[in-house]
Amino acid sequence: MGRKRDPAASRKGPGRKTRKQSAPQMPRNLLTQDEVERKLNYRRRRELIKQTKQSKRKREPGVSNKLSAKKKKFEAEALAKKLDDLESAEEDDLDQDIEESGSDIPPDEFEGQDSKESSGSESEEDGLLLNIETKSEKLDKKKEKELEMEDLEAKSRARDYENFILPTATELEAEDEATDLSAIYERIKSNVHVLNNFKELRMEGRFRKEYMSLLMRDLSMYYSYNDFLMEQFVNLFPLSELLEFLEANEVQRPVTIRTNTLKTRRRDLAQALINRGVNLDPVGKWSKVGLVVYDSSVPIGATPEYMAGHYILQGASSLLPVMALAPQENERVLDMCAAPGGKTTYIASLMKNTGILVANDINKERTKSLVANVHRLGVLNTIICYYDGRKFSTVMSGFDRVLLDAPCSGTGVIAKDSSVKTGKDDKDIKRCAHLQKQLILSAIDCIDARSSTGGYIVYSTCSIMVDENEGVIEYALSKRNVKVVATGLDFGAEGFCRFRGKSFHPSLRLTRRFYPHTHNMDGFFVAKLKKFSDKIPVVTEDQTLEETATSKTL
Repeated sequence: MGRKRDPAASRKGPGRKTRKQSAPQMPRNLLTQDEVERKLNYRRRRELIKQTKQSKRKREPGVSNKLSAKKKKFEAEALAKKLDDLESAEEDDLDQDIEESGSDIPPDEFEGQDSKESSGSESEEDGLLLNIETKSEKLDKKKEKELEMEDLEAKSRARDYENFILPTATELEAEDEATDLSAIYERIKSNVHVLNNFKELRMEGRFRKEYMSLLMRDLSMYYSYNDFLMEQFVNLFPLSELLEFLEANEVQRPVTIRTNTLKTRRRDLAQALINRGVNLDPVGKWSKVGLVVYDSSVPIGATPEYMAGHYILQGASSLLPVMALAPQENERVLDMCAAPGGKTTYIASLMKNTGILVANDINKERTKSLVANVHRLGVLNTIICYYDGRKFSTVMSGFDRVLLDAPCSGTGVIAKDSSVKTGKDDKDIKRCAHLQKQLILSAIDCIDARSSTGGYIVYSTCSIMVDENEGVIEYALSKRNVKVVATGLDFGAEGFCRFRGKSFHPSLRLTRRFYPHTHNMDGFFVAKLKKFSDKIPVVTEDQTLEETATSKTL
C-alpha cells in the first residue's frame, strides 16, 4: 500500500526530484563564441567553423549572382520540360502542375544562394507567381499560334474551294472504277461552298444545274442513297442543312425509356436504375416521363424494373403524338395503328386507367406484342382488336379522340433501318400516301363532333416526305369538316405552306416537323385536327374519277 503521509504535517519545500535539477542554462545563441566552443566537442566545433565560412561566402559579391544565374537556367530548363505536359492539361489543373514543377528543383543546388531568396516565404510565393505568369503567357501564345494555324488552314481550304473545277465525263467514269471516298467528300464540300456563293465562284460557261447534278451524284455515292431519295432530300433541305441531315442519319439515336406512371414515378425509377449502374438523364424539359440512357452495366430491357412494368423502351419522337392528343380521364379514345403498344400504354397512363381505350392493328401477329406490353404495364381500360383501319368507322365510332400513327415510308428513321436508303422509290411514296389518305378519312369518321371534351384527331408519321405529311392533311381538309389546330408542342419546325410549286392551307404552319440533326430524335411529323361537323362534304364526279384512277395505278 505504501507509506501514508500525516495530513497534519506541513510541507517543508520542493520535492526530492526538484532539488536534484541543475540551474537553468542560457540558450546557445545568447552565449559568446568562446563559451560555445568550450562546451562543444571537437566534431561539433569543426561543423561550426564550416558554417561560419559558408555564411561569409554568401556575403562575397559575384557568388550570389552565379548561383542565381544557375537557378534561372535550371528553372528555364524545368519550364521547357513541363510545357509539353501542360499543353493538354485543363486550366483548373494548371496550379497543381506548377506546384509539382517546383519540387523538381533539388535543394542542394542552391545552398549558397543569398539570404533574401532563402529566408522568407514571401520570396518563394513571388517566385511561384512569376512561374505561373510565365507559363500561362507561354500557353496563351501557343493557343494563339494554334488559332492562327487553324485560320490559315481554313483560308487555304476556302481558296481550294474557290478554285474548284468541275470534273469531265472521262474523269467521272474513271472514278466509278476506283472510287476514293475521301476525295469525293472533299469535292462535296468544295461544291457546296461554290453553290452557296454561286455568282462569284462559278466557272464561266457553267450552269447551276451542272453543279447540282454532280453534288447529287457524289452524295448518293458517298452516303449510299438511291437517286430518287437524294433528289427529294436536296429539294427538302438547304445545302447547309443537307450535309448535317445526312450525317445525322449515320448515327444511332440515343436510347430512351418512358416511365409508367401507373406503377411508379420518374424520380423513383431513375434512382433504382442508377443504383443498378445505369447512366441516365431526363430526356428534356418538354417531357415529364422520358429518360435518356447513355450507358448501362446491365441489359436495359431485362432489369427487374422492366419486368415489373415500371418502364418501356420507347423513342423520344413517339412520345410527341400522345402529348399532342392530350387524352383526358373517362373519355373514349381510339389508337388506330397501335402495335407494339408504346403509344397505347402512354395514353392509358394519361387517362389513369379510366374511360375506354380501343387499340387496333390490322396485323394479328403484331397484336401479340401489344397484348404483352398492356399486361406488363398494368393497363386495365384497353380493348384490343385487329380490324382494317380503313373500314374501322363501320365497326365502331363515337370516339372523343383518335390517334393515327400511320404506316409510312420510314424516311425519318434511316438511322434504324438503312435499307430505306436504296429500298424506296416514287411508287412506294405514292402508295403510302394513298393508304394514309384512306386511314385519315376513316379516323375522322370515327370521331364524334359533338363531344364535349374532345373531337380531336392526331395524325403522325415517321417520314419527312411532304406527300405523306402536308399532302395528306391538305387532302383531309378538302374531304371532311375539320380544321388544323395547335399541337401544344412548344418546339419543332413548322410545316410547309408552300413547297416546290405546291400551295397548302395556311393553317398547316401549326403542324410540327422534327429532324434528327436539329432535335436529336427520329424524323417525325405531327398534326392535330379538330372536327366541327359530322356532315360529309359532297364530292364532285371529277374528284371521284381522279381518286379511282389513282387507286387503280397503285
